[in-house]
Amino acid sequence: MRSLLLAAALLVGPVGAAQAQVSIAVGLPSIEIGVHVPVYPELVLVPGYPVYYDPHASTNYFFYDGAYWVFQNDGWYVSSWYDGPWSFVRPESVPLFVLRVPVRYYRQPPAFFHGWRGDAPPRWGEHWGRGWERRRSGWNRWDRHAAPRAAPLPVYQRQYAGDRYPRDAQRQHAVRTEHDRYQPRDAMTRQHVQPTRATRAPQGPGRASAPPPQERTRASPPAPKDQGRGHEPAAKGRDRDDKHDEHGRERR
Repeated sequence: MRSLLLAAALLVGPVGAAQAQVSIAVGLPSIEIGVHVPVYPELVLVPGYPVYYDPHASTNYFFYDGAYWVFQNDGWYVSSWYDGPWSFVRPESVPLFVLRVPVRYYRQPPAFFHGWRGDAPPRWGEHWGRGWERRRSGWNRWDRHAAPRAAPLPVYQRQYAGDRYPRDAQRQHAVRTEHDRYQPRDAMTRQHVQPTRATRAPQGPGRASAPPPQERTRASPPAPKDQGRGHEPAAKGRDRDDKHDEHGRERR
């Protein structure tokens, strides 16, 4: 019996460690959400909306305002490239037109969508509660005849697949800067797809290593007047010798 309990404890230990690693990884800015798109997706415009969706995707995959948006595991995620890396977006920060996409365009609708109209947006206020509803008041009211034009698709990313896909954020930004001139309209989108000021104008190594002017002044050689002080006693001594003879009597 003891040997059975010991074996069970050994089996449970590695599982608990693995679960702890997963919980730590979720807190990082770049999150593994279990969505992998090996090649550039087929994106189709949602009729009447400035949002694209992938009709062949196995997840809820959209493109809006220059970024990719995924609704997975009851959360929204965004990326500037079609296969991530993904960043979590709080419910109160998701762009309005992404929230307005009708239920029927979700290729993997969650269970709480059941019974909702397919031609209407999800009932986000009912799902996220009154606090969210107050912050996003009127989120589903807009002039349907004055919807903004959809952003152009970044089709240049089609040539980056497999080993050519840029996983590094700096490499992704460099490629986008070269091929994509679109400027997002939504503030939330800009936060994720546009570089920060430090990224746009990195400080060169010469600037970082150059000492401040005050440090250069302190490190400069001593002033000439400091060097001459050591000769002042000798000069006075010579003056004294010129005025007295060898017996110390004052010359006349």
